[in-house]
Amino acid sequence: MAERPDLAPRQVESAVGVILSRIVETLEGGGRVELRGFGMFSVRNRIGRPGRNPRTGETVQVKAKRVPFFRSGKELRIRLNAD
Repeated sequence: MAERPDLAPRQVESAVGVILSRIVETLEGGGRVELRGFGMFSVRNRIGRPGRNPRTGETVQVKAKRVPFFRSGKELRIRLNAD
């Protein structure tokens, strides 16, 4: 998009910002976002678990959390592994 002569850099920045904001909003709501040929963004739940402080060796409880997850699409994998 940035290389198109009819688009100003600010227009490109704004468009990309809107797209990324919508992806984040969808993930916050528990949804998933699929970009055909590229991949899928979703949220995974990690359960709480015991962990270890690497500095002191002390056992600590790691809280449950939600983490973003990306799964690449078939077309992307094929293009990356083309000889």
